[in-house]
Amino acid sequence: MAAVHIQEAAAFRLDEIYRYTRDRWGDAKAADYIDGLFDVFTRLENHAAFSKPIPAEFGIDGFFTRYQSHIIYWRRLSDGCIGIVTVLHVRMHQIDRFREAFDL
Repeated sequence: MAAVHIQEAAAFRLDEIYRYTRDRWGDAKAADYIDGLFDVFTRLENHAAFSKPIPAEFGIDGFFTRYQSHIIYWRRLSDGCIGIVTVLHVRMHQIDRFREAFDL
């Protein structure tokens, strides 16, 4: 079974998501939301989550899936593991942040 690696940009975004949710709705809600995201990461690892390929015009070999208000961008790493590249809110300007996360 492939492992899941949280890449730097994704770790930063997960921290932001936790802090924002905690500040608005409390620790319990923030923990539940982060747990839900990690649940999706595990389902990706087990091929149990539906993902779509990133459109070819971006020239990136990767995928995306959604969890509630966030889009999870990921790719298969050279060692076969799942690399969580970034997690962006659906209202964020996806293209700029997407390019930053994928080093474009």
